Amino acid sequence: MNGFKDYDHYDALGLAALLKRGEVTAEQLLIEAINRRNAVNSQINAVIYNMDDLAYDSIKKGLPQGAFAGVPFLIKDLLAAYAGVPLTSGSRAFKDYVPDFDSEMIKRYKASGVVIFGKTNTPEFGLMGVTEPVLHGITRNPWNLQRTSGGSSGGSAAAVAAGIVPMASGGDGGGSLRIPASCCGLVGFKATRGRNPHGPAVTEPWFGQVQEGVISRSVRDSAAMLDATQGRDVGCLYDAPAVKGTFLSYVDNAPKKLKIAYTYEPLLRDGTIDSECLQGLQATVALLRDLGHEVVEASPPLDKKTLAEGYLLRIAAATAGEVLDSERILGRRMGMDDFETETWSLARLGQSFNAGDLDYANRQLYAQTRVFEQWMQQYDVFLTPTLAAPPVTFGEFHLKGIEKLLSPLAKRLPLGPLVHFLPVLSHLAAQSFQWVVSTPVMNITGNPSVSLPLHWTKDNLPVGMMFTARYGDDATLFSLAGQLEKALPWFHRRAGVFAGEK
Repeated sequence: MNGFKDYDHYDALGLAALLKRGEVTAEQLLIEAINRRNAVNSQINAVIYNMDDLAYDSIKKGLPQGAFAGVPFLIKDLLAAYAGVPLTSGSRAFKDYVPDFDSEMIKRYKASGVVIFGKTNTPEFGLMGVTEPVLHGITRNPWNLQRTSGGSSGGSAAAVAAGIVPMASGGDGGGSLRIPASCCGLVGFKATRGRNPHGPAVTEPWFGQVQEGVISRSVRDSAAMLDATQGRDVGCLYDAPAVKGTFLSYVDNAPKKLKIAYTYEPLLRDGTIDSECLQGLQATVALLRDLGHEVVEASPPLDKKTLAEGYLLRIAAATAGEVLDSERILGRRMGMDDFETETWSLARLGQSFNAGDLDYANRQLYAQTRVFEQWMQQYDVFLTPTLAAPPVTFGEFHLKGIEKLLSPLAKRLPLGPLVHFLPVLSHLAAQSFQWVVSTPVMNITGNPSVSLPLHWTKDNLPVGMMFTARYGDDATLFSLAGQLEKALPWFHRRAGVFAGEK
């Protein structure tokens, strides 16, 4: 049986509609997706585990008649537990770990009808904004093989950008859907905190900052998948406000005149944003005004230092907890040779702070969350560039400066006295948020946020613009995103490495 030569002409919902009308079969779509993976994956290293036999079996058994029945789909190798399939989380420690259960999100993806045929690459525990794990190697950007696809959902984004699938799963704890979406010219939607579940093995990762979701080529695919997956599961600590109707229904309905704030300033540190990103912002502001929206320059009165340091302390604490939990899951003592240097050093840093430090940081972050949401009451949407620059080259986020000093010490010595003697957290914050300058704020606050591919550089690299709405107002974002997609379409654009017709 041959594949489906018109695969590129459709998003996921479009393919599902063809299948429902009997114009194509699930087997044909799967064959096409597998052929495409085999054609380009050696160049981009997006898919790190093949599940072809399981995919064919799911078709033979009969697929649920959800919105995406029969559509090929890839899942990120982090949080997405699929019974009987390795879940490495990008870590050498977990290279042989195979869960015996499905996570709640995997259950909901299956219920949507998608045909899961592989797992995508991720940095260790999703800690980096680039995808360069030691275990599985670098994932390359289909737009430029010398550039990052972003992270931590970099494998999923590269697979979609290269035309293997129209949509793939990911997660976002500091921008990990929006960063790779910006790098790869795609839609990356982070829903309101609590909109999607994490159970049963994980409750609320990274202190509630993580939201799982998808990276897609079309706004409506992201909306329809959120319709399919939303809703708390048993034991979930958060529950997002209910929406009237479906998210998909908002995509084709242009919003009323919105009041939109925008800023040229990074939210997590002082510094500059690349001219290409600023050009994209200026063009987006002009487009929004042409569409009838009120657009004003304004920036929330946030304490950048408090946000950056508090966020990093949370991540360090969560990484320390991840290492301890690894010992429980794997049933053995873990050491520095089990993890990458950055991960181990971050875990040791997390261990160096006490409970009072973490509680104080959380108090400060909660206070900043309230400041942001109160400020947002003046506006419907807030606009910034997703990143401070177009996709970076490889290796730019390896340890440097004081991190190099701390790394060998972290492997051998207690860090407590050293950490409290040196301004480690301030330094790490300054280093960490040179490129990822704004996305983590929306993870701290829990607000819905989306990156849209609205600008391309003179070198044909995608640059995302990030839109954030009030807490719980995912619907307005989908309505605005749908309007922008119609006004400035991107679906026809093709990366340099693309499995189908260019």
